[in-house]
Amino acid sequence: MERVGIGIIGCGNISGAYLKAMSSFPILDVRGVGDLNHDLAVAKAAEFNVRAKKIDELFNDPTVEIIVNLTVPKAHVAVGLQALEAGKHAYSEKPLGINFAEAKRLADEAKSKGLRIGAAPDTFLGGGHQTARNLIDQGVIGQPVGGTATFMCPGHERWHPNPAFYYEVGGGPMLDMGPYYITDLVNLFGPVAQVAGFAISPRKDRDYQRA
Repeated sequence: MERVGIGIIGCGNISGAYLKAMSSFPILDVRGVGDLNHDLAVAKAAEFNVRAKKIDELFNDPTVEIIVNLTVPKAHVAVGLQALEAGKHAYSEKPLGINFAEAKRLADEAKSKGLRIGAAPDTFLGGGHQTARNLIDQGVIGQPVGGTATFMCPGHERWHPNPAFYYEVGGGPMLDMGPYYITDLVNLFGPVAQVAGFAISPRKDRDYQRA
């Protein structure tokens, strides 16, 4: 079996989940992890028995075919464009870009270079959603005419050790958690014709020390 070379850029909180999952897929070969904070990359590499590399090394490594981009949202497109320029396919954490124009620029660049891009979430391929997909396809519930999804959480600081970036441009519950539910609904019911969003601020200040 010819293994696919993977380079991971961004060694923050979510990288552990990716590295743990990748270890169960024999076709994937993590050729290195990198981060602007190289010490963080070194620590993550030691934890998962992979190599820590400088970011430029990952882009220039001919054995790396896919860059997995786990940086903060506002860096997703910039890192994705660098990956494409280096001739790599690119997979990004959500969102693909912090606005439509940015994401389209990335998609257009990938198309022009004959490369592929992808983005989280892929959770719609999981057992729960695929069971729902199967039930709908079999007509078990009849013809669905609508769906709804609700996410309720006081904030990412409840579980994330460094949550500040979630509240910068390109973050927030709509762009971070919304894709899970929108992806499911689109896969189950089809394309979106209209979108409306509502948000409230239940408290003025967030206490990041509670994480």
